[in-house]
Amino acid sequence: MDSLFKKFSLWIAAVLLMVAAGATPTTAAADSGWNVKLVSAQLVENEHVGNEWYFKASVNGKEVKEDGSVTLKNVSSINLYAYAEEQDKVPDRSEAKKTVKVSTLTKKTQLVEMKVTVTENRGRYSGNQAVWKFTFQISKK
Repeated sequence: MDSLFKKFSLWIAAVLLMVAAGATPTTAAADSGWNVKLVSAQLVENEHVGNEWYFKASVNGKEVKEDGSVTLKNVSSINLYAYAEEQDKVPDRSEAKKTVKVSTLTKKTQLVEMKVTVTENRGRYSGNQAVWKFTFQISKK
């Protein structure tokens, strides 16, 4: 009887260890998350499109200011959005969207750049373009 009890106890201990070992990564993954920071939004090229600008960015629908960040948990993808608008009587505007699958992020911290090209729609500079570069930093928490 003593031998049967020892075998049963060892079997229970082994099952509990397997359950604990299997549950730890799942719990850790659920508790971990991503920090997404808007590192910069820069006007890198401007062929007479305008001098007054408005821009905005968001991460998974949450607006983020320059040098600000958003924390995400339990997501399979990160949706980045960038928008730039030249401010005049008839504004010129453009946007860019990018989806980053979390499974493709191989480094603890990665930079993602997006370009937004705004085209002048009127006047003697019609057709000229301005280019904005938005840089996001995605970090594993």
